[in-house]
Amino acid sequence: SLEQQVRNLESQRASLEKQRDGLTKEKDSLTQEKDSLTRQIAALEQQRAQLQASEKQVEARYDALLANLNEEVKKGQLQVRQLKGMLTVDVAEQLFFDSGRATLKETGKEVLKKVADAIKGYDDKAIRIVGHTDNVPISGNLQKVFPSNWELSAARATTVVRFLQDTGIPPERLVATGRAEYAPVAPNDSPEGRQKNRRIEITLIDKGLVQ
Repeated sequence: SLEQQVRNLESQRASLEKQRDGLTKEKDSLTQEKDSLTRQIAALEQQRAQLQASEKQVEARYDALLANLNEEVKKGQLQVRQLKGMLTVDVAEQLFFDSGRATLKETGKEVLKKVADAIKGYDDKAIRIVGHTDNVPISGNLQKVFPSNWELSAARATTVVRFLQDTGIPPERLVATGRAEYAPVAPNDSPEGRQKNRRIEITLIDKGLVQ
């Protein structure tokens, strides 16, 4: 009977040792998982800090750009917008170009020089220039030069790009795009709406987005 008890106790001890080994492995696994989660939390905290710093930097740049162009903004000659980390300067078409033309006016050159001075210091950003028109088709003799609003909007964007390059901005940072009438900001059913749609957008974007 005593021998049987000894055998039972030995069996219980072996079972307990097996449970102990299992619990030790489980503890080691949980410790590794805890360490991994700790590292993930630290990485996420670092990302959050970087995003906050980036947001503050963008906000500071927006304020600086707005301050540099404050006089033109007050005159209603242009508008500065901030959206998703991008800074955009909207300029009304009539300030830069005569109707149906892509030659930069003297008044436009003055304002564009001020814009160039304000944005040329952002070396980590590309500068995208987008030409927009209303939905009125090109007519008359102008069709020989610009068969459609596509050509007109692209030519205007290119004119602005060339001017910015002449002010000293590296051409590698510049992008010219024409959107014709296909990205309106207002309905084209009134003169006021069409005037809002005839515009030039100058946007600071991450260089990676250009690629």
